[in-house]
Amino acid sequence: MTHIEDYILLNMAEGLGFKKLEGLLKFYGEPGAVLKAPRRELAKIPNIGETIADKIASLKREELDKELRLMEKRSVYAISVFDPKYPELLKNSYSPPIVLYIKGEIKPEDADSVAIVGVRIPSHYGISSSEKLSEALASRGITIVSGMARGIDTAAHKGALKSGRTIAVLGSGLNDIYPPENKKLAEEISAHGAVISEFPMDTPPLKLNFPRRNRIISGLSLGVVVVEAGESSGALITANFALEDNRDVFAMPGRVDSKTSAGTNRLIKEGAKLIEGPDDIIEEIENKLRFYKKPADGPAKGISGREDLTKDELAMTAFLSYEPSYIDDLTEKSNMSVDKVASLLVRLEIKNIIRELPGKNFILK
Repeated sequence: MTHIEDYILLNMAEGLGFKKLEGLLKFYGEPGAVLKAPRRELAKIPNIGETIADKIASLKREELDKELRLMEKRSVYAISVFDPKYPELLKNSYSPPIVLYIKGEIKPEDADSVAIVGVRIPSHYGISSSEKLSEALASRGITIVSGMARGIDTAAHKGALKSGRTIAVLGSGLNDIYPPENKKLAEEISAHGAVISEFPMDTPPLKLNFPRRNRIISGLSLGVVVVEAGESSGALITANFALEDNRDVFAMPGRVDSKTSAGTNRLIKEGAKLIEGPDDIIEEIENKLRFYKKPADGPAKGISGREDLTKDELAMTAFLSYEPSYIDDLTEKSNMSVDKVASLLVRLEIKNIIRELPGKNFILK
C-alpha cells in the first residue's frame, strides 16, 4: 500500500486523531508499520490504550478497497496531513484531520480564506447579507469557506460562486452529501473550489460530526464571520475554534429583538469585530493575505449596495426593512406622494435593493 492508502485506513480507526498518530509515527516511523504492529504492542504506546489499539488492529484491507472504489466512482481523492499540498493554515490549527477527502481542487491561493457561517433558518436580512458579503470578498480573490448547511452557509457558497472560489466542509462522507437538496450546489462548488471532509466516504451526517466539521472550517480560515446566530448556534462553536486557533472573529450586528441575532450581538459584546461590509474584514487580515492585491479602483463597496442611490432613493430605504412594508404605510411614514413613493420603489427594485411581495408589500433584499 502507498502511504496515502495507509493513512486512509488509519483514519478509519475511530478516536485516533492527529496527536495520537504523531506518537505512533515517532515509535514506528511510517504508517504501514503502525498497521502491522501487534495489538498488545500498540496498547503500550503512550496515549493509545486498549480501545484505540483494538480499533487499529481490527482494520482490514477490504475496508480500504471498498473506500478506494467509492472514491474513484465519485471522483474524490485524498491527501494526508503530511502531504505538501495539505493547507498550511489547517495543519497549524487545533487537531488537524489526518486525511482530507477532496472533490474539486484546493489551490495555493485558498490560503487567503474567510469563513462565513450562521443559522440554518435565517432572516431575509441574513441571507441577503451573507450572499452579498461572500460575493464581494470572493471578487477580491478571497476564498469563502463554509459548511454547506441550510441557511447562511448555503447563501455564503452561492454568493461566492458568483465571483470567485469557495470551499464546503461536510459533516458527512462525500458519498452522503448533506443536506440532500444541496447535491447540485456541491457539484457547482467542486467545479469552482472544493467540497471536502475528514470522514470516510459512507459516513452519515451524525449530529456529533458537526462540531468536528466546524473546527476544520475555522482551521482553513484567516477569520470567521458569524452573520446570524442564536444563543446555541453551531456557528458559535466555529467562532470558539477560531479563537483557539488565534484567528479573527467577526460578527454582523442584528436587531436586538431578533433570536437569530442574539448570538452575534453577544459575540460583539465579548470582543468580536463588528462588520458592516468587506472592507471591515480586509482591513483586519490584509497583512496576513498572501495572494490578495488591493484593487486600483479603491476600497470594496459595502454589502448594502446603496452607494449609487440618489438622495430620495436612500431616504426611502430608511422606511423599509427586512420585514414586509405595505405601500400605503410607506407613503404615510415618508410624507411623500403616492406617485413619488411608487416611482422610488420601482427604481429601488430595478437596482436590486428591494423586492416586491404579494399585496403591494416591499422588503429589503
